[in-house]
Amino acid sequence: MGRLRDRIAEARGAGSPRLGVLLVLALLAAFFSLVTLKEQQPEGARAARLLAAQLDALPAGAQALAVGRDSDEDRRFTAAVAALLHRRPGAAVQTVNGEPAAVRDALAALAAGGQAPTVIVPESYAAVVRGIAAALPALGGTTVLSPPTYRWPTFLLASNLRNVANQIAVIAILAIGMTMVIITAGIDLSVGSLIALAAVIVAWTIGRLGGEGAPTPAMLLAGVVTIALCSLAGAFSGLVVTRFRVPPFIATLGMMQVASGLAYIISQGRPIYHIPERFVALGRGIDPLLAVPWAVWLMAALYIAAHLLMGRTVLGRYLYAVGGNPEAARLAGVPVNRVLLFAYVASAALAGLGGVVMASQLRSGAPTYGVMYELYVVAAVVVGGTSLSGGEGTIAGTLVGALIIAVIQNGMNLTNVESYTQKVVLGLVILGAVLLDRARRRHRPGGGA
Repeated sequence: MGRLRDRIAEARGAGSPRLGVLLVLALLAAFFSLVTLKEQQPEGARAARLLAAQLDALPAGAQALAVGRDSDEDRRFTAAVAALLHRRPGAAVQTVNGEPAAVRDALAALAAGGQAPTVIVPESYAAVVRGIAAALPALGGTTVLSPPTYRWPTFLLASNLRNVANQIAVIAILAIGMTMVIITAGIDLSVGSLIALAAVIVAWTIGRLGGEGAPTPAMLLAGVVTIALCSLAGAFSGLVVTRFRVPPFIATLGMMQVASGLAYIISQGRPIYHIPERFVALGRGIDPLLAVPWAVWLMAALYIAAHLLMGRTVLGRYLYAVGGNPEAARLAGVPVNRVLLFAYVASAALAGLGGVVMASQLRSGAPTYGVMYELYVVAAVVVGGTSLSGGEGTIAGTLVGALIIAVIQNGMNLTNVESYTQKVVLGLVILGAVLLDRARRRHRPGGGA
């Protein structure tokens, strides 16, 4: 019993990701920051603030027109410009967000009134607006202001970092459950198909509860039902593993096929739409205070809860004990079968939640979602330091592993690496992580050959 406790303490090691994993993440971030260093065009409210001095220099009573495309960033830009100019006494400012035709109409209306306004526009739209102004003879005295460019890595742009976090949210959520399963020396290959099944079920259920007019309680009910049904699928896999002693690889491979087939049957092989616009808040919505996607906040809350479960509860110790030596754990009084069942149910439930988030991000449900996600999830867990032999790993390490996978994928996208090469790189990353784990275990005292 004492040796078992020592082994659990060693496996929980601890509790934070290895320094080497953090170093790898830092080096990857530094590398992609260096190779994506380029001239940047500021956007949003920040771009407006860069023009503050020039706006303050405008004469009293100046006529201004803030122009931008019909996008979130450009709407933030025109709103910030208007706010800055409204502080000036006598200043008159209009805002236009739209296609070039809408901008031309606004400029033509000002020209008809004999006014030559100062046009404030983001640098990305400036050339178009200057061309429109030049084509209107009555606007010969028009001044076009745009924020100055600056050199900065594309990788480190706030919009790109938010995109990375939002894209990794689903994989990171699934990786929590996969970590628990792999710590018990198992594996769950069904999570990718369960994403597709969950997305289809939640979209189908919302459609039956009102479609695009479904109220918020109906959407919440659809999400809960979806997660519950996926949990039942995980319970079935867990029972096959614990009661019939079927290897986890085979049991979850079978469930992968079942879940994929059910997703195609329910959806009849077609995407399911007619989801309310409000439903996308979970997947695409952004916290207005810190500008962090809600899906990322959900992911962070789940990681905190999982970290506490694995590091501070009896159940967490049991998971490590079962993975380290199931027979010793059984003799020590650990309910091995129930612990394994919990791991597979948790993995499936989180896959169901991931499917709901993906349906929210894409505002639809389709049986093609989640393809190869089991590979990405296993990669995140293994790269984060969890041993495929079981009994060792941390939730914090898994989060770092998920970030490493996300940084590699995003960096390759930014540097225009083709998708086939990305698969090769991802495969090599997984192999490298597994080989390092095997080498570490072999050189550990008592690790054997």
